[in-house]
Amino acid sequence: MTHSDWGDWLLREIEATVPESLSVWYLGCNGFVVKANDGTTIFIDPYLGTGDPPRTVRMIPVPFDPTDVQVADAVVATHEHTDHVHGPSQGPILKATDARFYAPDDSLAVTEREGWQETYDLTDAVFEQVYEGDTVEIGPVTVHVEPANDPDATHPVSYLIEHDGKTFFHGGDARPSDAFESIGSTYDIDLGALAFGTIGMIPDKETGEPVRTRWYNDENEIIEAAEQLQLDRLIPTHWDMWRGLTADPTTLEHHRYTMAYPRRLEICRIGDRVQIE
Repeated sequence: MTHSDWGDWLLREIEATVPESLSVWYLGCNGFVVKANDGTTIFIDPYLGTGDPPRTVRMIPVPFDPTDVQVADAVVATHEHTDHVHGPSQGPILKATDARFYAPDDSLAVTEREGWQETYDLTDAVFEQVYEGDTVEIGPVTVHVEPANDPDATHPVSYLIEHDGKTFFHGGDARPSDAFESIGSTYDIDLGALAFGTIGMIPDKETGEPVRTRWYNDENEIIEAAEQLQLDRLIPTHWDMWRGLTADPTTLEHHRYTMAYPRRLEICRIGDRVQIE
């Protein structure tokens, strides 16, 4: 069970908004809602849990209760980690709407192990496995499934979302790679989201002893990834989430200063909307 101190205002704001073309709302961590001008609504990696204290401790509000979601056409997952595939966050959304769940094999394996179908009364038809190179049509929105280099995941993917001549790229927790070079050469990306973090002492899962832990891109890696993708605008994500691994995205202005990409930084906080121009 998840609980939000924010009530349902953010969800109602998203439902009431009619984008000119394509808009995204940042949910904190690495979650987004993407909405097209016809009302098509896609949730990407929505995570409404509090982590696993004291190892992982959520540092930001839970923006909404998933049982309050009334409109969703799809939920997509980038990889199998708990803060990207989470039954208590995503199961109620799937149950309350006509949304389908799109994810690679290892992410779907999580839903099977955790018994999402039985817990949330879902059918096989709700779940669809995606592969690198796939194209999924969700209403008038086209979702391209692309590769991702995330050394901490077993099978990550990234997504390029396209509608009305506008594009949004979600890299999950991926780092620079040849795959990003190829994606940047293939698409003209208006806005991209990449995970940004730091190094901290995080308790080991088994022993509880603090261990030097490095998650996500550092300052130089995230700019390198943005260069490979040739991003017009970059949203750094994940920097706000975990105690001991938070970072300051404003420092990226110094790192991007002499680089061709990203052309602009979009520093978003939980609940912020960004219109794709």
